[in-house]
Amino acid sequence: MKYSFSKRVQSVESSVVREILKLTQGKSIISFAGGLPADEWFPVDAMRVAAERVFNQGPQALQYGLTEGVTALRESISQRMAANRNIHADVNEILVTSGSQQALDLYVRALLDPGDVVLVEDPTYLACLQVLGMNEARVIPVESDDFGMLPDDLEQKLKQYNPKFVYVVPTFSNPTGRVWSLERREALLRLCREQETLILEDDPYGDISFTSNKVPTIASLEGKQADRIVAYTSTFSKTVAPGLRTGWVVADKRIINMMAKVKQSSDLHSSVLDQLILVEMLNPAVFNIDDHIHKLAAVYKERMETMAAELKNDLWKNARWNLPQGGMFFWVELPEGLHADSLLKCAVEKGVAFVPGKPFYASEAKRNTLRLNYSFAEPSVIRTGMSRLSEAVSEFTARSSD
Repeated sequence: MKYSFSKRVQSVESSVVREILKLTQGKSIISFAGGLPADEWFPVDAMRVAAERVFNQGPQALQYGLTEGVTALRESISQRMAANRNIHADVNEILVTSGSQQALDLYVRALLDPGDVVLVEDPTYLACLQVLGMNEARVIPVESDDFGMLPDDLEQKLKQYNPKFVYVVPTFSNPTGRVWSLERREALLRLCREQETLILEDDPYGDISFTSNKVPTIASLEGKQADRIVAYTSTFSKTVAPGLRTGWVVADKRIINMMAKVKQSSDLHSSVLDQLILVEMLNPAVFNIDDHIHKLAAVYKERMETMAAELKNDLWKNARWNLPQGGMFFWVELPEGLHADSLLKCAVEKGVAFVPGKPFYASEAKRNTLRLNYSFAEPSVIRTGMSRLSEAVSEFTARSSD
């Protein structure tokens, strides 16, 4: 039988990260490909206690729940954002989602019609590009450097394309690890308010900081006011555990209401059990999440520094990379003419994997770029993996020069 799939789904490519993860399953391959947190640091014991406390309260954890999310969890999120991010939101301005990935999907589906324009950084988060493609958006990249979108190009494209919104990952971004400067954040907010354009600020990594120098979120710069233009989304996947699939979005309550309508047609609500476990995990009597995040950031900083030391090897002397201030990724630019997707084949033969940079671009890709994850592997494994990758680079460079 021939199945007739929609043109929409046929036009979207499968995630290269998911495909590489499948490639490495069951094999002795060290993977720097996925954006995976360190599973040995998942707070298993505290989560077991939290789950027991939830079940001791009765069977309500197994019942249907509110589309917007468990009220107690939204209250806890509101308090944490005010304390840690200077983002002030009422409970009715918060929607709990099945990971921040669903927040992106719901936001896009609530706002976009086919052909609507969205501005993005270049490169940007590839799973957002998938969501935009699935919803037939017209994606326009804005010229970007290490400090964020270039204001002149942003202003010109805001006026030229009249986009529905601008999507940004300004803090320890995926894939580049960049941190936007305060000036670029303020420029984005000012220009978008002048053009009455919405902003979607994606911040899954903001808590994983290696320094005390914290740049304000764009949502905090806007402040709590009528007609918010900034929607802010984050997740517990990077700080507690991704298996809980719990994220959230903060936005004007009219946007939240529309996103909730979309969510009702998608999954009715996110897991009540997972949400109630998180309510307990945010209770200091059960778990000190801030202390956990502090320790986790220290672990990831050590792993980042281990990978950085390996990148200082002579074989990488012609590559360009920046030292991350937080998050989970290195972004590496190889010399011109060395295509990372071809290098990947050589690397897998050596027993190591990474993600080529090509799928992160909304426009013409720099094929000599790649993303490396350092959060998942212990330092000794990073050293072994980077040694294999250096061998692959050496072989690949020799082949390319023949």
